[in-house]
Amino acid sequence: MEIERVAFEALLESNWFWPVIFSVSGLISGLIFKKFVIHWLEKLADHTRGMGGDIVFAAISKYAVLWFSLAGFYLAVVSAPLSESVASAFKTGLLVIAALSVTLALAGIARDMVTNYARKQGCAFQATSMFKLMINAAALIIGILVILKALEINITPILAALGVGSIAVALAIQEPLGNFFSGLHIIASSQIRTGDYLKLDSGDEGVVTDISWRSTSMLSPSNNIILVPNKTLASAIVTNYHLREKETSVTVDVGVSYDSDLDLVERVTLEVAREVMRDAAGGVPEFEPTLRYKNFGDSSIDFTVILRASEYGQQFPIKHEFIKRLFKRYGQEGIDIPYPIRTVFIKGQKPG
Repeated sequence: MEIERVAFEALLESNWFWPVIFSVSGLISGLIFKKFVIHWLEKLADHTRGMGGDIVFAAISKYAVLWFSLAGFYLAVVSAPLSESVASAFKTGLLVIAALSVTLALAGIARDMVTNYARKQGCAFQATSMFKLMINAAALIIGILVILKALEINITPILAALGVGSIAVALAIQEPLGNFFSGLHIIASSQIRTGDYLKLDSGDEGVVTDISWRSTSMLSPSNNIILVPNKTLASAIVTNYHLREKETSVTVDVGVSYDSDLDLVERVTLEVAREVMRDAAGGVPEFEPTLRYKNFGDSSIDFTVILRASEYGQQFPIKHEFIKRLFKRYGQEGIDIPYPIRTVFIKGQKPG
């Protein structure tokens, strides 16, 4: 205990007492602020969700300990017995760290706020990695320029060099730039959005999962990822099954025997169709199915049943369930689905 008391008295008498106190106090203050103040503000933001308070407090919470620690270190540097050049170097380093952290925090706030707004408005760019990349890049560029300006570094020559260099770089990477600007066009047009089900003229189809600076990712029905270059997608013939609306018609072709009672066939088929619309996943319960006889086939009277799916990908389980139930019901009602019948005459043989 005597040794600890002597060491503490020596620290009090030294010039490093207050610098140490400031450094430790900054760290502890940051932890306390994050634990209690931010926690209280987040609860307060729950009552105003949608106004952006939760996003701002989340960003502050992420960097609160760092900012309080930087403030403590700054006071420590000011009060420490350091030479002017060393103190200036420390202050510059702290300024750079603070500016970068504030830049990243503001970039996160801007990205999340615009993303939430776009999601509510149904815009196309809310979940794309390209949009997030653009926000982060713009914020970092602005932050770096602010830091250089604060360090009294003339940024005019840098901007001029970037302007000349960008021309040379653009000529060298025309293909990646073509994909980048095609991606911007796809996002800005709002004709292709994340979550849309697309079918390309190449035959590829799937749900759009992301639009990056180079390619658009699609999840195929076989659960594989299809990567389509943005330039290719922008020039392709695309069917978007989510525009103008997600709901889509589902048609099923059926044939019954010529001996069938067509009124009974129609009534039974529509009853099954209504059950499927009500019970099957992806069905539209309020939709009234229709049946239309269309022709006299080789071995059956053919007709089409029109159902409705909540989105394109749901048509497959709906068809699956409808065919199962219809086949079972036809068996119960004695309605025959005939096998194909074809009479074949072999050359050189007499008929019969």
